[in-house]
Amino acid sequence: MGETDRTPVAILINGESVSCLAGDTLLTAILLNGRFLRHSEFGDGPRAGFCNMGACQDCWLTLASGERIRACTTEVRDGMVVLTREAR
Repeated sequence: MGETDRTPVAILINGESVSCLAGDTLLTAILLNGRFLRHSEFGDGPRAGFCNMGACQDCWLTLASGERIRACTTEVRDGMVVLTREAR
């Protein structure tokens, strides 16, 4: 019950509504909804985070407010509006 007993949270990713659970990191919410964070600047495809603990620079995203955040260490908040770097 532990995982399904958490409060649902609604966020927007690139304008699309996404459901996740309280306590999820933004990286978890993005990956569980079939997305990736961005394309590699070196041309080797989509990126989905690297260290998953806030030590590298691979998962920086921007909120609609302009605030930059790390997807791997930021918990989702209801109503969060996220802009990824999916598009080239």
